[in-house]
Amino acid sequence: MDENLITEEELDSQFKEMIDSFIDQANELSKQNHIENVSLALLHAASRYNAYVVSNHATSLIEYESELDKARSFFMSNYDDMLNENLQDYKKIFMDDFKYQHLMK
Repeated sequence: MDENLITEEELDSQFKEMIDSFIDQANELSKQNHIENVSLALLHAASRYNAYVVSNHATSLIEYESELDKARSFFMSNYDDMLNENLQDYKKIFMDDFKYQHLMK
């Protein structure tokens, strides 16, 4: 077995840790900045990093340009799925069972 291989569980754990790290940083930035501005900054940073990832996988301008539509579709579809999932999670805040939960402690 290759020592450099990582298990799915380890990948999932790393993924969740990175998400938490980004959220923690956003929460810190939100203490002194408008949350909408923090949100847009995160979105811009993600788009810039994803453009870097796409360009890093291409070996030529022709290959890069041929992959742009596929890359855009991939990132936009994933973002749409993730946003919808998180919006559904936050919907619970407005449900009566959760709205007054803090008073029942």
